[in-house]
Amino acid sequence: MIRVRRREFIMLLGSAAAWPLAARAQQRERMRRIGVLMSTTESDPETQYYIKSFLQKLQELGWEHDRNVQIEYRWGGANLDRIRTYATELVGLKPDVILAQTALVVAPLQQETSTVPIVFMQIVDPLESGFVASLARPGGNLTGFTPFELSTATKWLELLKEVAPGVARVATIFNPVQSPQVAQFRTIERVAPSLGVLVTRTGVSDPADIENAVTDFARGSNGGLIVVPNPVTIAHRSLIIALADRYRLPAVYAYRYFAADGGLISYGPHFADQYQQAAGYIDRILKGEKPGSLPVQAPTKYELVINMKTAKALGSRSAADAARARRRGARMIGDASSSLLGEAAAAWPVAARVQQGEHIRRIGVLLPAAADDPEFQARVGAFLQGLQQGLDHRP
Repeated sequence: MIRVRRREFIMLLGSAAAWPLAARAQQRERMRRIGVLMSTTESDPETQYYIKSFLQKLQELGWEHDRNVQIEYRWGGANLDRIRTYATELVGLKPDVILAQTALVVAPLQQETSTVPIVFMQIVDPLESGFVASLARPGGNLTGFTPFELSTATKWLELLKEVAPGVARVATIFNPVQSPQVAQFRTIERVAPSLGVLVTRTGVSDPADIENAVTDFARGSNGGLIVVPNPVTIAHRSLIIALADRYRLPAVYAYRYFAADGGLISYGPHFADQYQQAAGYIDRILKGEKPGSLPVQAPTKYELVINMKTAKALGSRSAADAARARRRGARMIGDASSSLLGEAAAAWPVAARVQQGEHIRRIGVLLPAAADDPEFQARVGAFLQGLQQGLDHRP
């Protein structure tokens, strides 16, 4: 017969009562794992800024590195082979969710897993790329954030033509490996004749491609550049900006940091907000929501940034132009008393319309038929075409 003294019995009873509480505390503090696969290098200051914004928001939501979450970082450095290796490696770690930057990263991740939740960043057309079934309900294991619609590419050409009216030839620098990049070129190509511009497709994958392409293009006259954002052009932006300066080529970029690093003008979103929103999505996924039920989101704010020092070096006109640009809401970098490119004054009404026009509005459409009904698809197509014509002809 087993004898248990009264004191020992009470201690055992107390311990037994504590077990459920200890178990719940353990569950609450269960270590989760987030994979982060970036297409850029770890040393890129802009990328570090995005990651800092992401981590700050995660912490606000209660997720702290080495307390209740481990974060595994991998940096692709715009190298596709390295990115593929890291995609395999990260999925093998069995993370609870992965944050993935650009289509160059998401494509190999999608090949590696159909179950690990993935929140993507900076993918222009996730629907056309086959990453999601729809923007409202992505389905599958992917959702995320897109930087802009394809139509934004036409704004880059309009801005370039306005700030440099003499431009008749435009090289569009993009990454041919990424299908959305090709779609952006086609969008630019369609509007080019109405602006009296001949656009050329300039695919690049490394610094040698960039140097050769820009040097060859610069041999002609009246040229300008549109630099489509991707891991290659982002990683080697200093080279592109230096070549544009060397050959005196006016150039338009998508992201603010191109202008901050010496590029002439940029028009596009500021990503810090989206990386904070991504932290919100990851928080929801870690708490049980499915990525396929979280809609793909687009920016609600765009910014036009002008590097005044670069504008002055390319050809100045008067300080009044800079003042007009400031009144239009453009952000100025460099000497605020410097003037913009020759003939640039006409650009700012267009730039202002671009900024104002990109405010996201929402239109509800409720139809009595199925989404794949061909008759109603035709009606919706006609409606969208009319809507686009109205936007194109706004004052």
